[in-house]
Parts: sequence; structure tokens; C-alpha cells
Amino acid sequence: MKDFLRLLWLFKGSWRWVLAGVGLTALVILANVGLLALSGWFIAAMALAGLGTRDIEYFMPAASIRGLAILRTGGRYLERLITHEATFRFLARLRVWFYEHLEPLAPARLQYYRGGDLLSRIRADIDSLDNVYLRVLVPTASAFITVVLMGGFLVWFSPHVALADLAGLVLAGVVVPLIALRLAAEPGARAVTLRGTLRADIADSIRGFGELLIYRGLEGKLAALDRGAQALAVMQRREARINAASNATTLLTTQLSLWAAVIIAVPLVGERAITGPDFAMIGLFVLASFDAVSALPAAYNALGQSLAAARRIFEVIDTSPAVREPDHEASPPERFDLRVEGLKMRYAETQGWALNDVSFAIPAGGCLGVVGQTGAGKTSLLNVLLRFWDFQEGRVEIGGVSLRELSGETIRGLCAVVAQQTHLFNTSIRENLLLARPDATEEALWAALRDADILDEVMAMPAGLDSMVGEVGTGLSGGQARRIAIARAFLKDAPLVILDEPTEGLDAVSERAVLDTIARLTRGRTTLLITHRPQALRLANSVLVLEQGRVRARGSKRPLFGVCWDLKDSPGLGSCDSRCLWIALF
Repeated sequence: MKDFLRLLWLFKGSWRWVLAGVGLTALVILANVGLLALSGWFIAAMALAGLGTRDIEYFMPAASIRGLAILRTGGRYLERLITHEATFRFLARLRVWFYEHLEPLAPARLQYYRGGDLLSRIRADIDSLDNVYLRVLVPTASAFITVVLMGGFLVWFSPHVALADLAGLVLAGVVVPLIALRLAAEPGARAVTLRGTLRADIADSIRGFGELLIYRGLEGKLAALDRGAQALAVMQRREARINAASNATTLLTTQLSLWAAVIIAVPLVGERAITGPDFAMIGLFVLASFDAVSALPAAYNALGQSLAAARRIFEVIDTSPAVREPDHEASPPERFDLRVEGLKMRYAETQGWALNDVSFAIPAGGCLGVVGQTGAGKTSLLNVLLRFWDFQEGRVEIGGVSLRELSGETIRGLCAVVAQQTHLFNTSIRENLLLARPDATEEALWAALRDADILDEVMAMPAGLDSMVGEVGTGLSGGQARRIAIARAFLKDAPLVILDEPTEGLDAVSERAVLDTIARLTRGRTTLLITHRPQALRLANSVLVLEQGRVRARGSKRPLFGVCWDLKDSPGLGSCDSRCLWIALF
């Protein structure tokens, strides 16, 4: 019930559409019941009039039948139009709401979810929530309205017939659906989980298809996928059997209610409490009244899957962000020197320090190179500076303003990042560049490409800026993809630049080209360069060595020759009595 109420709250702002859909559905049901009942009365009355046993006013019931037929047809069209429009609006708003809550979790919290499973939650689970409105909310509300009105109509002819019809409607519309809901809850929840797992496994298999072929693991992976599909099919068959049984029970209840109404009404005809045409109308009215509850068994069967999907969505939504935004944000800094003092950071209370008492300073326009082996803390430092993860102790300032006094959006707006894994979206070069500045002009795009030294190559492409880069940039070489990322950084024109292994994986020629463009990018900008490539360190004014989260050495770069390392905090690096150790770089 808690999850269902949370889903209903999401309809906030669309209640007019919801009520219009409920009202039109109720109107269609009443028109359908009225049409069948009035037609039965009219045919019986006309037959008796033909025998000369009674008189009949022909035009009023004939016109009413035509009016109800038109009302049913037009109402059904409007009902479909309104309910589907409301559903599409609900799903669109739900996706926006989900993405708004998802953004603060990226990337820190989202790394705990498999990509395929997260995609399943975003797409399939949200799509399945259309059942809440179309197949649960509208049928239930319209059934309640129509049952009350139809019961009041039958009471006018016979309270006993009304009671028999009401008992059948409650059995078919409440008891049977609730039993079906209870029986379908477990297979429905299992089906949602299995479907998400199967999608994630399929996505992983597609990404690793080459490895599966090389290591002959395709047959085993296909067998595992088949087992997952079979398990899902078992749950779906259980749901189908429950749905079939509930439908059969509803149909049986409908026939029993009709027989009960006929048995009760026959003596009333003999007592002349009702007429023959009334008898025909009552029988057909009771039969047609079950149209109001016919959709409820399937609705509550679908509710099990919808609630399971909702729980998977709420599980993501209820996750606490790794970084808390400030209640009152400070004014953005006016200068862009970077200072880190006593920084300590870890990813969980049970884990050791990823960064332990790290301190350094980068003057405005300066460049600090950070080196260290894998696990030294370089990526953790980047996560802190970009506010992807919070830190526990110490202080980080940009232009004298504490990092915690600025929102993540503001901080990331001040930074341009060129990462080791350059992500290019499967769209055109133009669209990939516009991520940095959506309002950039054509001239600005070409200027950024020129600064990144890739202008001639893009101009040589048949579609120019509109050339597609392919999935994750597979249509470009590694060096081209990296320079497109650098062009994006040029276009953003941010005062802070963070370079995370910008030349990793490139050949010597591409590396030199990329380093030349990076040199132009970092000129006059405060830069943090994370690398283990000696060639890249020529861009740095000073170098910081990290080892197991600690500052192991600091160095001031000597142009073209080497780095002078300060060993006062670095015992064990060597037996040299001097406080400086000369390391040749070139």
C-alpha cells in the first residue's frame, strides 16, 4: 500500500486528466449497460405490442437506443484518447522525475548497479507502471462509481435482484481480484527481477561477444541465458494460469448472478410487480453490469508486477547521494588557485583511507602533475575535486572558497575534464562538442577544432561536423577521439582543467599531437595533470608522487632535464644523504 500511495502521489498535477479518464470510462460502461438493457426492454415491448396486448410509445425508446449507441462509441473514443494521453504524460513526467533523482547519484552510487539492470529499471520498469493508471486506477474508480449507480437503479425494481447483482459484482470485482493479486504477487515480483537480470546478462554478453568467441565461452553463456529465459517463462506461465483462473471465475460468477436475478424476477412477473419487458431488461442489465468489473482481475494481476517494478525504482530513488549539496551556496570564486590541506577520504567506514593527509597547492594558471602506481589515490583525488565523492577530513579550496560551500554543478561548471576513457556519444561531432556549450556558434565549433589541432581532419570528412562518431567513438582513431575531447574542453573555456591520463593508450605520434594541443589548452588555466607518462610531465610546473593514498614525494620540475624531489616526508626512497634526489626524465 505504501508503494501504491507513492505511485499515486506521482499523479500530482495531472488529476484533471485522471478524473476525466475515470469519468469517461464510467460513462461508457453505463452507456453499454443501458444500451443492452433498453434494447431488451424495447424488443420485448414491441413483441407484446405486436400481439396487441399493450401499447408502446415507439419514438422515445428508439431514439434513446440510438443516443446510447452514439454515446458509447463517441465516449469510447474520447476515453481512449484521454486515458492514453494521461498515461503518456505520466510516463514522461515519471522519467524526468527519475532522472532528476538519478543525477545526484552519479557516478558514485550508480557504480553499484549493473548497466543492463539499471537500463531495465529506467525503461522496462517505468514503462510497466502505465498499468497503474490504465489497468488499475481507472477500472477500479469507474467500477465503484458504476456499481453504486447500477445498484440504485435495480433497487427501484427489486431490492433482492439488486442484492444478488451486488453480491456477484463484489465477488467478481473484489474477492477474485484480491485472491489473484495475492497469488500473483510472488511470481510477478520474480518475473520483474528475472527480466532485469536477463537484460543485464544479455547486455554484458553483447559487450563481451569478442571475448566469448576467442575463449569459446559462447555456448556456455547462451546456455546460461537460456536458463534465465526459461526461469522467466515459468513465472510468466504461473501468472497466465492465475489470470485464466480468475477470468473463468469471473465468467462463472456472471452466469450465476444472471440465474439468481432471473429466479428472483420470475415470481415478480407473476405477481405483476414488474412487466415482461422489465423482466427482459433486468436480466440483460445484470448480465451487462459485469462489464464494470470485468477488467479488475487482470488489473490486480498486473498490479503485482507494477508494484515490484515500483519498488525497484524507489530502491534507486531512496539511495542517499554520496555528496550532500550545501544548504546555502557561497558565491563562485573570483580567482582560481587550488589549495588542498590535510585531505583524508575513504569510500566506506569499513575501508582504509584512499587519501590520507594529502596537501598541495596549485597557483592560478599553474600545472601540478600527479603520479603514482595503480591504487595510489589519483582517481580518488579526481573524484573529490569534481564532487563525485565527499571527503571526511581536511580542506579543499578554489580561490579561497571551500569546496563544500559550492554545489557540484557550480564546481563542475568551473572545470574542463579530459579523461583517459573519453566518452563520445553515438551521434555527430557537432552534438558531442555542443555538450560543452549548447549555444556555441558554428564559428566557435570550428575554432575549438582548430585549437585542438583536428580541424583539417574533420573538414576532410564527407559530412564535416555532422560526421557520426559511432558507438563510443569507434568511427574515430584513439588520437582523434582524444582531440575531440580536448576540443570540447576548449569550447567550454573553463578556468580549471583536470587531465586524467590524457595520453594513455596512444602511440608515440598521437601522443605528441595530443600533448601539443593540451599545452595550448592548459596555458593560463589552473591544471591538475594525472599521468604516469614521463612525456606528459613536461607540461607540469611541479610534480606530486602519491603512494597508497599518501604524499610520498614532491618535486619542482627542472626544464628539459628532470625533477628535484623533496624527500623530507619520504623516508625509505633511498640512502642518499641529500634532501634532493635527481631523476632524469629525458
